[in-house]
Amino acid sequence: MNREQQEKVRSGEGFIAALDQSGGSSPKALALYGVGENRYSGDEQMFDRIHEMRTRIVTSPSFVGERVLGAILFEDTMKREVQGRGTGDYLWSVKGVVPFIKVDKGLAAEVDGAQLMKPMPGLDELLSLGVERGMFGTKMRSVIKHADKAGVGAIVDQQFEVGQQILGHGLVPIIEPEVDIHSPTKSEAEGMLRDAIGAHLDALADDQPVMLKLTLPDEDGFYTEFVEHPKVLRVVALSGGYSRDDANARLSRNHGVIASFSRALTEGLHADQPEPEFDATLDSTIRSIFAASVT
Repeated sequence: MNREQQEKVRSGEGFIAALDQSGGSSPKALALYGVGENRYSGDEQMFDRIHEMRTRIVTSPSFVGERVLGAILFEDTMKREVQGRGTGDYLWSVKGVVPFIKVDKGLAAEVDGAQLMKPMPGLDELLSLGVERGMFGTKMRSVIKHADKAGVGAIVDQQFEVGQQILGHGLVPIIEPEVDIHSPTKSEAEGMLRDAIGAHLDALADDQPVMLKLTLPDEDGFYTEFVEHPKVLRVVALSGGYSRDDANARLSRNHGVIASFSRALTEGLHADQPEPEFDATLDSTIRSIFAASVT
């Protein structure tokens, strides 16, 4: 574990950029960016277009470590290069941005109001590659649809079980049990989730730091105990479908929590924008998310 990176994640100002759209979500991300399916053929070209989009973002003069603490990458992005360097090396060595890798393989079917992560065969190999490519940590997502104690418990159990495997490779896991913002029982689910996470945190060893990536809660300050928990390196928030303005407003009311936005980060960016317009749009976005993250 890189101690300089760990200290930056723990105490630095800024937010974590989620640049980890996978094969399933890439067509939508590209469409929002103005790259329709008529502009690529097959997965290889699709991932080429995605990497071009991400390269344009991370090489922008507005994307700097003074405002962006970290970036979560998709496996394909981690394996590629930016300006002749491995993506992780570029992010840290050139931009001062701490690199993370998404490790989950998507969501299983809903059971007990929850979607667990699909099995992850080859996870140890991916984690070893992540270490080799300079990753600091990982990210993995599950989704809670309803306030069902069994479902919430299963989600948190799985997240922390896989988290132990990740810690065994010297990487820091971002535990992400998302609560669907459209859930009719969102507040109740958040209460169950807080209790379940708290029990798992207490069972961690002192040298096993984790990060938490959580849906912006209905009650402001709801996760303050995690912000202050000695075994939690950082609490970050996902935008979860809220507009960027709404997400920023909610985030600013949850002191100590920082952003880890995906769609909200790329909102307004377009493939056909001239560089000055693209950079100005991204700069404005980064400024707003940074401001909400340092409240």
